[in-house]
Amino acid sequence: MTLPELLHQSAAAHPAKAAIVAGARAVTYGALAAEAASLAAVLRGCGLRPDERVVMMLPNGPEFVATYFAIQEAGGTVVPANILFKPDEVRHLLQDSGASLAVTVRAFAPTVRAAAVASAGRQPAGRARVLILDGEEGTVVGPDLTLAEGRRRAAFAPAPAAAAAVAACLYTSGTTGRPKGALLTHANILANIAAFGQVIRCGPEDVFCCVLPLFHSFAATVMMLFPLSIGATVVVEPRFAPDSLLRTLGARRCTVFAGVPAMYALLASLPEVPADLSALRLCVSGGAPLPVEVLRRFEARYGIPIYEGYGPTECSPALTVNPPFGKRKVGSVGLPLPGVEIRVVDERGAPVPVGEVGEVIAKGPNVMLGYLNRPEETAAVLRDGWFHTGDLGCLDAEGYLTIVDRKKDMLIVGGLNVYPREVETVLEAHPAVAEAAVIGLPDPVKGEQPVAFVVRRPGESPAAPDLLRYLRERLAPFKVPKRITFLDTLPRNATGKVLKQALKAQPR
Repeated sequence: MTLPELLHQSAAAHPAKAAIVAGARAVTYGALAAEAASLAAVLRGCGLRPDERVVMMLPNGPEFVATYFAIQEAGGTVVPANILFKPDEVRHLLQDSGASLAVTVRAFAPTVRAAAVASAGRQPAGRARVLILDGEEGTVVGPDLTLAEGRRRAAFAPAPAAAAAVAACLYTSGTTGRPKGALLTHANILANIAAFGQVIRCGPEDVFCCVLPLFHSFAATVMMLFPLSIGATVVVEPRFAPDSLLRTLGARRCTVFAGVPAMYALLASLPEVPADLSALRLCVSGGAPLPVEVLRRFEARYGIPIYEGYGPTECSPALTVNPPFGKRKVGSVGLPLPGVEIRVVDERGAPVPVGEVGEVIAKGPNVMLGYLNRPEETAAVLRDGWFHTGDLGCLDAEGYLTIVDRKKDMLIVGGLNVYPREVETVLEAHPAVAEAAVIGLPDPVKGEQPVAFVVRRPGESPAAPDLLRYLRERLAPFKVPKRITFLDTLPRNATGKVLKQALKAQPR
């Protein structure tokens, strides 16, 4: 099976049921499948050939979903772009992926056009064409064309893909450099959907609320593809606004929500709950480590459990999750999904004893083929069938995984290992601290020294000496930051990960 076949299967079973709800607009499964097929014909008419990659820069909504499936139904590969990207960042996607076609809407057309023009010298056939889904009737600007014009050129020749074909080229977040394109097949993503479903156990009666950006793998798999595979309804929010989100959760009687830790922290701090959330039974957290204190505050506030999961983009992306119908271990990211193997290994690749920290590696049908056009980097992370995540963690006696930190983020202070996540967790347990991030800066004596950036909770004004004293009471001296800097917000990418490179660039 392929992903478009999965959509058409759900449409055959639930043709009149709402698949996607966005504001006052509801799109049925039948209409969604028909629009995806129509758009596929448009893309073929625009010259899309099998296995070609298509950059799509679209906001959360029915258009994103239909276009995602349409590209694949036309035989192409989806390359989602972050809607916050600037022209240079979109240009990198166009050049690196070799895409000859981009799909967008008028709001983002200037960015995509500028990127397409800038990438022209690197494209085999000149600049990429831009398809504008909400352009004016009949308007064609240079190599750009509107949906209306595309429909007139539509070619209905089918281009069936195989399960082994690449369905999506998902660019990693790029927190440590230029993003790399992870190549995921239809089989990879379908295996991840099926495994996740075995643990979460949802059905057609569920209503998912998606506020996460659909261009990211977490939202695409967990909050779009999985619910559509079971005939559920997906309520799509254009952006995260806590009060508005809560009203939507109540008004739409949503049963499942997924978010990143920063969202749960903000929701936990709201003074009022302007909605009836009695239908909400399940929350999932991913994308970044969930502080235990945030989980406890959220659950005390709303009475709804959060089940933390884990997985990188390269794994479609889910590797583990705390089981809603089994033992939940707060502070861990749960058990491996069915069909997924997890090991924690040392520098030589040998498994470490239970409870010891090492690099997390994974094997399973959801692991990517490799990075696009990067054989050396692919070989570095895919070894003997195991994907080396670059994350440090430990397994307990029951197989539950706890993520300690990113391998690249670990500091060596005077020859001793310091895990920034450990220091952040202690800081975030302080009642006056909303969020914290710890990085390492060069030190002429100790090699590196930890420094901390802290966001205060509303109405609180802790002083740096007080927080340092608090840390010294709870951490070994070499783990205590050299200094603390207060910020209004931590710099994050669109999926909630703290951009530590940006913190390193802060004035000292």
